[in-house]
Amino acid sequence: MTKVYINAHVFTGEDEIEDGFLRFTEKIIDVGSMSQYEKQAEDEEIDAKGQYLMPGFIDVHSHGGYGIDNMDADPEKINEMTYKMLSEGITTYFPTTMTQSDENIEAALKAINKAAEMNPMIQGIHVEGPFISKDFKGAQPEEYIRPAQLDVLKKWQELSGNRIRLITYAPETGDISDFEEYCQENNIILSAGHSGAKYDELMESKATHVTHLFNGQLGLHHREIGVSGFGLLEDDVTVEMIVDGFHITEEMVKLAYNAKGADGIELITDAMRAKGSPEGESELGGQKVIVKDKQARLSNGSLAGSVLTFIDAFKNMIAFTGCSIKEAVKMSSYNQAKEFNLSSKGELKPNFDADMIMLDKNYTLKQTILGGEVNDID
Repeated sequence: MTKVYINAHVFTGEDEIEDGFLRFTEKIIDVGSMSQYEKQAEDEEIDAKGQYLMPGFIDVHSHGGYGIDNMDADPEKINEMTYKMLSEGITTYFPTTMTQSDENIEAALKAINKAAEMNPMIQGIHVEGPFISKDFKGAQPEEYIRPAQLDVLKKWQELSGNRIRLITYAPETGDISDFEEYCQENNIILSAGHSGAKYDELMESKATHVTHLFNGQLGLHHREIGVSGFGLLEDDVTVEMIVDGFHITEEMVKLAYNAKGADGIELITDAMRAKGSPEGESELGGQKVIVKDKQARLSNGSLAGSVLTFIDAFKNMIAFTGCSIKEAVKMSSYNQAKEFNLSSKGELKPNFDADMIMLDKNYTLKQTILGGEVNDID
């Protein structure tokens, strides 16, 4: 049976159809204006009643949630956690590792690879650390931090089933030109993060992405714009943002939006194990974390990832900046799909995967559709 949403306010990723329809099975068959719609014999109509239909969210930076962490290295648990993300509108996910021992990172990469073999939501892996700066470590354990090593990355890429698509590193940690060239040749996006690199160093690097803009990096100064300024200034650099109101103030989110525009920003959660769980004590990389007032912090007060859901990041971006829904869609799915060449994701158009979400006029998530399967959200 073919399903078709009718009377939907459709955001395709590039365009907006105020009164539209979308026909789908596991793939999108057709999308257009209701003025062009003709019901077919096999259609099962779903009246959207003017609600917002858009591509499912793509989170390229998240360590865990729902009591589970990617570093647990348990494929069944990673699979379980990923499907729970449907409740916040995520339909594509890059499990993210963190600075740990080689043994722990390798176990996690092998587990994620196994999970990806049974889970279509997993479309890549983000390796965050250990090739970062100790001076900007944030919640990354210092004892495992070191300069980038090409032979190690090659081994990790093999163990991951060639699924590493994004790596956070500190470009200033020595001559790592071979490391960067390998990443470029193997479709691994280089992201400056947990880094004290100066603007000139970044311009010499191959970085085209900035990890959680403003957090864990050399920030803006009127005589040295650092990693944050590099991300804001360079048009060919994409920046991630944790829009929870804690990692970045509302005013700074708006400043970044005004500087980069919707085309240069990707929303992320940078979520950790405690997302979706009651507040209290949790854990990140063997470190005690206290979650209180929607903030996750180490015992020294440093922020330790987030408990942000993606739907809240989407809502916050609109509230903080006044951006349009169409722009928020770009920052939530379209840009990620383009940057990482996810050729059947991030847009609602024929032959793309039927990965979609339905929001009401208050931006409340009502349905998440994965591969054409409709999941109602309570």
